[in-house]
Amino acid sequence: MARRMPRTAPRARVAVMPVKGAAGRGALLRLLPTGRSLVIGFALVLGAAGMYALARMTPMFALQRIEVQGASPALAARVRAALEPLHGKSLLALDGAQVEQRLNSLTSVASGSYDRAFPHTLRVVVRPERPVAIARHGADAWVVAASARVLAASARHARRDLPRIWLTSDPPRVGAGLTDRFGLRAVRALSLAGEARLPSRIRTVQAHDHELTFLLASGLELRLGDLHAIRLKLAVAARILPGLRGYRYLDVSVPVRPVAGKPNSQP
Repeated sequence: MARRMPRTAPRARVAVMPVKGAAGRGALLRLLPTGRSLVIGFALVLGAAGMYALARMTPMFALQRIEVQGASPALAARVRAALEPLHGKSLLALDGAQVEQRLNSLTSVASGSYDRAFPHTLRVVVRPERPVAIARHGADAWVVAASARVLAASARHARRDLPRIWLTSDPPRVGAGLTDRFGLRAVRALSLAGEARLPSRIRTVQAHDHELTFLLASGLELRLGDLHAIRLKLAVAARILPGLRGYRYLDVSVPVRPVAGKPNSQP
């Protein structure tokens, strides 16, 4: 009878795994800059900083020329005069806040921006204020822009091309905005009237609580009501006015139902 041999336990296999931490640290050390590269890098940074400081202090980039874009010749001359004290200063050391402050001091400039055109030029782009009315208060008069900013004092009979508005509150200050609420309504309507291209010049604006009226150079009254839907009202008026002859008023306070009246008719 055959004798059965006892089973032996299988031998365990042993595998040696590489230690990743040591290899990772070695790779990381190889990526770190050497002392020589650090010295060279610091030298380049210090050299660039020194060159920048030298350029700020020397006339290498001194301001010698101011270019003004977007303005009339007269306004461009005023802009250059306002920035004249900056001549000779380095463009690198130019204080942007100072440039903006000098531009804002000009009442005829609505906004402005600037750009350094190396080596010696400052390029300035301005957006001029747009005069839309002569504001009257007693015997005094002022030119007012579409932004409601008071641009300058004016003679009462000057600028016949601009409509007149009458203020009921205190006189305004040059450079500040209008505070008279009726004056503000009139200026708002006038700023949009230019877009509508009315066929007749506006001579006078009468503004009250819920009533705004343009007196046109043709003698016709354009009644607009309040400022609600003012663009639509002006557009409707611009379409109708060329065909009106011998009428006293055109009422577009309800733009979907405009009404025209003749001299002998009741409003």
